[in-house]
Amino acid sequence: MADAASRLHTLAEQLLGAPLPVRVRAWDGSQAGPPDAPTLVVHHRRALRRLLFKPGELGLARAWVAGEVDVDGDLYTALDLLSGLFWERGEDARTLARALRDPQFRSAARGLLRLAGPPVPPAPPREEVRRRGHLHTRRTDHRAISHHYDVGNDFYEIVLGPSMVYSCAYWPDPGAGLERAQDDKLELVCRKLALTPGQRLLDVGCGWGSLAIHAAREHGASVVGITLSREQAAYARKRVADAGLTDRVEIRVQDYRDVGDGPYDAISSIGMAEHVGAEKYLAYASDLYALLAPGGRLLNHQIARRPERDETAYHVDEFIDAYVFPDGELAPLGTTVTLLERAGFEVRDVEALREHYALTLRHWVARLEADWARAVRLTSPGRARVWRLYMAASAVAFERNRIGVNQVLAVRAPESGTSGMPLRARAWQETP
Repeated sequence: MADAASRLHTLAEQLLGAPLPVRVRAWDGSQAGPPDAPTLVVHHRRALRRLLFKPGELGLARAWVAGEVDVDGDLYTALDLLSGLFWERGEDARTLARALRDPQFRSAARGLLRLAGPPVPPAPPREEVRRRGHLHTRRTDHRAISHHYDVGNDFYEIVLGPSMVYSCAYWPDPGAGLERAQDDKLELVCRKLALTPGQRLLDVGCGWGSLAIHAAREHGASVVGITLSREQAAYARKRVADAGLTDRVEIRVQDYRDVGDGPYDAISSIGMAEHVGAEKYLAYASDLYALLAPGGRLLNHQIARRPERDETAYHVDEFIDAYVFPDGELAPLGTTVTLLERAGFEVRDVEALREHYALTLRHWVARLEADWARAVRLTSPGRARVWRLYMAASAVAFERNRIGVNQVLAVRAPESGTSGMPLRARAWQETP
């Protein structure tokens, strides 16, 4: 009988209908596949049962989180090679039904079942979200935010570094470090909003308070930051107090739908709109429009996906939905701009920062890997593995233009039509 790796490699190619671009090392120590490629290490046959009972991305992700599979070699290269097989095939029930009618496919599936061992579906790792309730109610949004952001502030300090900014940095100087690049991003946001002393800024999804502190300290703004994460809010309030800015920065645990003390002169929404959902997005944009004073500006910083030929075919990434951002949805840039305009905004500038996010994620992965043992102690082995896979796979997705991220600057123009925007393009990039 052939060794486990050879059998697994052959069966995988038969099931996928394509060459397997990575090497395989099985639980019996055997190896098969391209000798110079990264190696997919299958530690336990249980990983095969996960794939059989949940074919595709989610089954592989469960095996990764459980520590049943790993990668020996460059993780980014392995993910890039595997993405075409697991992340981009667009498998659905009809595709699987057609495959099951193929005798060779059925034979390979039976072979994999024999190799996998007892036909009992393994329980999902405990880090996987259990679904309850309707999407994007106040309760389910709060639960989703808590799952993602209440991992622990100490853990986020490892990944994000001293800036505690959880969105893509900005590299006008490609040789700058992560902290400088994050500071440059905060400054870019404030300049786009044209903040001046005494103006009121609402920071929707304020995270750990970095933008609120920067806007108050460097631009004299009066800031209200809102978040649904109690851990974030407690951390941000301490940072505000340590910076001596309690007279200018207020951090609230509050849903954006419950903010009632407008008008604000400016609103920032950095990495938050992905949580809103397609059905709620127009209401979200309309709420922010109503909170702005005439002439006020909105800076919406949001990840975007590529548009589908048939938008009804879009489905949320299974791994991200189950382990990282429950209920998160990505929209094409054009859809976001259209909905902001339907809410009443005049969109004045769009800046793509796709490559900047890829750089940021590689920095975050490096920080996590450098302090891996402590990250595991602070969370769990499975949770740390979720974050390593999520950030590395996201970096590859940004680099390959599978997703992007954009800053959309919009204004609530008054009835006179005077926008208050400069005639020269992107004046915020000029040295003050």
